[in-house]
Amino acid sequence: MQRHHARPFSFIIIREMRQCHSAELHLEAEDGENKEMVSFLLALLFLPTSTPVAQQMGHEAIRVQAGEMVALHCPCDVNPTGDAEPIWTSSTEREMDLTDVSSAEETGVLVQGMSLVILRASGNHQGNYSCSLGNSSCQCRFTVTVNTAQSRGNDSSKTCHSQQSCELTCPPVNIRIVNITSNGITWHKEGRLLPNKGYFLSVEENHGGVYICTRSFLYTSQVYNMTFTFVLHVKPKVTKTAVIISPQHEEVFYVDLGSTKVIDCEALACSVFDSLFWLGDKSLTTTKEEPYGEQIKITASLVFKKVSEEDLSKNYTCRLQSTCQNPHSVNITLRTARRSYTPLILSTVGIVVVLTVTLFIYVKLKIEITLFLRDTLGCHRSASDGKSYDAFLMCYESDGGAGLNAQDRKRLESVLEGRFGYSLCLYDRDVLPGEAAAEAVFDCIEESRTVVLVPTSPDPGLGSSLLSAIHAALVERQTHLIFITTETTEVSTPGSLSEALQPLSEAGDCVTWKGQSSMSSSSSFWKQLRYYLPASRQASKINRLPLTI
Repeated sequence: MQRHHARPFSFIIIREMRQCHSAELHLEAEDGENKEMVSFLLALLFLPTSTPVAQQMGHEAIRVQAGEMVALHCPCDVNPTGDAEPIWTSSTEREMDLTDVSSAEETGVLVQGMSLVILRASGNHQGNYSCSLGNSSCQCRFTVTVNTAQSRGNDSSKTCHSQQSCELTCPPVNIRIVNITSNGITWHKEGRLLPNKGYFLSVEENHGGVYICTRSFLYTSQVYNMTFTFVLHVKPKVTKTAVIISPQHEEVFYVDLGSTKVIDCEALACSVFDSLFWLGDKSLTTTKEEPYGEQIKITASLVFKKVSEEDLSKNYTCRLQSTCQNPHSVNITLRTARRSYTPLILSTVGIVVVLTVTLFIYVKLKIEITLFLRDTLGCHRSASDGKSYDAFLMCYESDGGAGLNAQDRKRLESVLEGRFGYSLCLYDRDVLPGEAAAEAVFDCIEESRTVVLVPTSPDPGLGSSLLSAIHAALVERQTHLIFITTETTEVSTPGSLSEALQPLSEAGDCVTWKGQSSMSSSSSFWKQLRYYLPASRQASKINRLPLTI
């Protein structure tokens, strides 16, 4: 006999709340009959209940072989006062009055209290049954399907391992009908009666197969049966070995004198009767067990509260006593900890590598890093030197006509002042008319934090004597000098004006103007020039938008 629980959550409600609105059993007939009734019952099952106090319990479907006994038990709780009597009804091919006790012999259906028993199921018994209490607080429905074919399904299956004990259990049956008594349980396999009643002391692979459990009952000197089928699967025996997995044999543990030390001995056991322990005179040991797959992991801890010289002179043995193999032991010893310089060496090497990488990155990206810190984070030295200008732009004659033309010089001045916010001292703009050229130049140098020499094609009128005096003034006042050159500037021709420029080019930082490629404010020329220039006094007012000239 097969029982199909189509809605398991309903039975949770039964166990927890013990209230029932409807417990419905539903199976379709083997021969295809009653399909319309089956569909109708399924539709009714999922309709919301019209009784507010009733609880939905799900349904149970029972498939039974023809000629076997069927036992139905109503799960509703009977009121202890007895004012709610269970009522059984049926809807089968052959109408049956379940309230008429005298018709039991004719219909083969016994009803008593919460139980209904079909003595020998047939096609006439196939259909729907229901039970309810008198106050309709609980309604439970069943559907019984009678299988007339020889083949039957399997109620359950079980898996056992070879060479181990295995037991098949016949499901219990709840029959509360007076005069129906149990007549024992028998087991069959392939038509043969089994004397072992479903128990195998050491199961083998040939024991696998389909088993039938038959429960027999007596009623009026007649024997009635209920059968259940099982499939036994026998898998190869799982070989278990007991072994110590830690520590290794003759392993040495390094300790510090006077310190606490705990040494764990770990082993895999093949049964609960295996034991793991430390030999010797150390009494402070602890043992714990925990599951490890299909085996048991045992840990025996050897505890030294305070390591002494005496402890270093002894050997310690961890032993595993097992029921599946001979005893297994490992020996360990203690030694004073050796000083290791590996961490110091690794940390030193790491520091050197970090410093080298940092230095390399800084050398390659020092200009970008400096400008980022200056522009974004405002990291620069504050100007408290009393100077009036950030830079003094002074022109010098470039050999070969390779200097900046008037338009390029105008752009240079406009970008420095308009885009980057520098305060510039310009000879043509800031020197009063009629003032001596040499004195005006020295005053501009005095009032500026940096002097920028710009190459130009026309002769600006600076003789070699004035350039030498400017060099001496820069050295005396320790004024920073930026020397702008071009790609074709020659400063090494003996006997020319370039000889006067030579000390100035060597005294300052050189930046090369590369013509059209230096026009963009993001070119390397502008980055180098801004890197050598001090931070602008009006850095917070720098306009980041492109400058149109």
